[in-house]
Amino acid sequence: MSQDLRNNPRTRLRAEVKVNHPQAGEIRAHTRDISDSGAFVFADGHGIAIGDVVEVQVQGLPGGDAPVVRMRIVRLDNEGMGLEFVAAGTD
Repeated sequence: MSQDLRNNPRTRLRAEVKVNHPQAGEIRAHTRDISDSGAFVFADGHGIAIGDVVEVQVQGLPGGDAPVVRMRIVRLDNEGMGLEFVAAGTD
């Protein structure tokens, strides 16, 4: 069993998201959990790779569009992808 090295606690949250990947295009998915540093998104492979930077936007919120945030793929498994927030100017 591997050790959990997360610095931020995870909160279970199912939210519809739109993930835009430079090569794979738009992926519609749902989150499993979120934290201060990132999120896990249920999604099929879609030709994405660890290290790719994507744009993510939560869908279906009342009051208009949610902000688009840049995230880096840091983990892929058979359920989806682990994403971390990218600070502006660091990608």
